[in-house]
Amino acid sequence: MHIPKNQKMSDAVAVQFIHDFGFGCLVSDDLVGSHLPFIFNEDSNTLLTHLAKANPHHKILDAKEVLIIFSGPHAYISPSWYEKGPAVPTWNYAAVHVKGRVKLLDGQETMSVVTQTVEKYEADLFNQVDIYNHEFNARLSRAIIGVEIEILSIEGKLKLGQHRSVNDQQGVFDGLYSKDHESQMLAQYMKKINVGIGCIEAS
Repeated sequence: MHIPKNQKMSDAVAVQFIHDFGFGCLVSDDLVGSHLPFIFNEDSNTLLTHLAKANPHHKILDAKEVLIIFSGPHAYISPSWYEKGPAVPTWNYAAVHVKGRVKLLDGQETMSVVTQTVEKYEADLFNQVDIYNHEFNARLSRAIIGVEIEILSIEGKLKLGQHRSVNDQQGVFDGLYSKDHESQMLAQYMKKINVGIGCIEAS
């Protein structure tokens, strides 16, 4: 990923980005991709996920190096939002690329990955035994395979117009909030990390 110096994410922002936008695309060296939810274990510096055994992708992953792409909010940027022209349209976004090495997991380890995923996204589900229970999980474990990825590198990019003037940044920020939901999500993320919003103070 091409990352100009003024668009490079800090390590802390990149780590939080993976936690916040954990649905990524795992790409192997044969250019096959699988879209999967990931759990980031900072203690072991690993990513955890699982695939359906019906997905043939898992058959060529063990011990291989892979790329995982995480994307955050993104949106079209109108040149009419800048203080003055001439200017051209562009697209602003944030993304993180992780390179790592795969280890396929056994049945017990795979169910641990599922448990961690449920804990992150819907912890209350553990209390709904009519929906989520041991019998169902036993059947599930035969249909999926867990994946642990040892992280070799992380790099992130913030293309958020932070190089432009304060007035241009504020114009873009206001313009994003006036548009569709995806544009508003990008503005909210910019505010959260306090990048590309001019002199507006993030809460």
